[in-house]
Amino acid sequence: MVTEKAAIYCRLSEEDKNKLSADDNSNSIQNQRELLTQYALSHGWEIYDIYIDDDYSGADRNRPAFSRMLKDAEKHKFDIILCKTQSRFSRELEVVERYINNLFPQWGIRFLSLIDNADSANEDNLLVRQINGIMDERYLADMSKNIRSVLTHRRKSGFHIGSFALYGYKKDPENKGHLIIDEEAAAVVREVFTLFSQGCGKTAIARTLNERGIPNPTEYKRLHGIHYRQPRPKNSTLWKYFAISNMLTNEIYIGNMVQGKYGSVSYKTKKNKPRPKAQWYRVENTHEPIIDRELWDTVQCMLSEKAKPFSAGTIGLFAGKARCAECGYTLRSLKSHGKYYLQCPNHHISKEYCVGAFISVELLEKTVLSELHEISEAYLDQAELEQRLNFCTDLKEQKIRLEKSIPAYQNQIENYNKALRELYMDKALSNISQEEYFDLYKHFSDKKTQCELLIDDTEQKIHSLDERIAFSDNRPIIEKYINFEHLTREMVEILIDYVSVGRRIEGTRTIPVKIHWKF
Repeated sequence: MVTEKAAIYCRLSEEDKNKLSADDNSNSIQNQRELLTQYALSHGWEIYDIYIDDDYSGADRNRPAFSRMLKDAEKHKFDIILCKTQSRFSRELEVVERYINNLFPQWGIRFLSLIDNADSANEDNLLVRQINGIMDERYLADMSKNIRSVLTHRRKSGFHIGSFALYGYKKDPENKGHLIIDEEAAAVVREVFTLFSQGCGKTAIARTLNERGIPNPTEYKRLHGIHYRQPRPKNSTLWKYFAISNMLTNEIYIGNMVQGKYGSVSYKTKKNKPRPKAQWYRVENTHEPIIDRELWDTVQCMLSEKAKPFSAGTIGLFAGKARCAECGYTLRSLKSHGKYYLQCPNHHISKEYCVGAFISVELLEKTVLSELHEISEAYLDQAELEQRLNFCTDLKEQKIRLEKSIPAYQNQIENYNKALRELYMDKALSNISQEEYFDLYKHFSDKKTQCELLIDDTEQKIHSLDERIAFSDNRPIIEKYINFEHLTREMVEILIDYVSVGRRIEGTRTIPVKIHWKF
């Protein structure tokens, strides 16, 4: 007799941890693991692996161990998935229906949860699993609504609700939602404001801090043992221009609490989107300031005077388009003796981290023009371009038609989602048979998938049309592509994805440049 293999899955979210008292660890990872391990061994199953996601919500579909377990399930590396409750696996109806009630049976995988008696091997158990799913989904929605209500009230009252205090402060252990000064970091904040008020630039300030080995805010959290889950990219310990810039404009440093700059898209995702400034929550005098009002006002006045990088207020020719070939960071503009140059910000703030890139805007423009002329002579024919012009109007009309079709597909998807939700309820209330349920579920799911594929296909067609229109938009632009002496910002936007600039080759005047065209 072949011994069945079981995969044990344990999950604990931050919300679950907050519920645990000193004498109640019933939901802890350790408890889940011990309970499920004993159950598996008592049934003679071999434990294939134990998958653990700590500090992940049941609505998060990108849990690392969860994703790994699903891949292993599809390859049938085990026979059984064992959880304490169905909600440990997922709180989303769609995920439960997709995997537990459909894909797992197809893959030959049995799902079993001990406490709420979900068992995919039992056909009569389907109603139990669906009711569990409905209750878990409702729990998510209600919890999200309640949390938003509480957080909004606390924001309006001036309480700090973030996971981490802003650099320069720490959470008050005796007063939840209140910030107190972290003197070690606050000293750096005061120095940054003072240096800027004395005429020192943001990049120069960053370089000064890096030369003295002062860790940036992210690294400071790690060094002080703060649980800060974030990937560590190259040069992650360095102070950068934008860290200094953000610090100089943050009102929290003068004792005002400003929150709600970003809002969640949905309770089912961790994605956030920026909110209009009018919707921010701003409460004055909620905590002790690090920066006095006089210094703050001086710095804000200086920032407003330095807001325009070019005297004419225009955007640079290669702004956001030129990158350092060594570290990948976007090159920054500087002006010297009436000429504009592009340089790597990393090299400027710490030479040991990046050999850097440095090139004049004039030389980069000549390099781009030279290669563009070569491409024009080799591949573009005036007669062919004129012919494209005749089709330009038709291309734009095609694009408009395609763009109008996307909202229609999205509406259909929402209708199918609604139908699937109602279908769950009909099955739970025994309004339809199990056979009818599966037939309808497959029908609605297939239609939904078809609409999603149509949207992807339509977006690809629109992108393709955009590229064709870029070369066939109108006669003046076409003539620019063939007969021009200087680049314009419009041409750079249309033609260039980005330009990679390297360090000047030693002993020569050659600067490596690689142009990534959009065509």
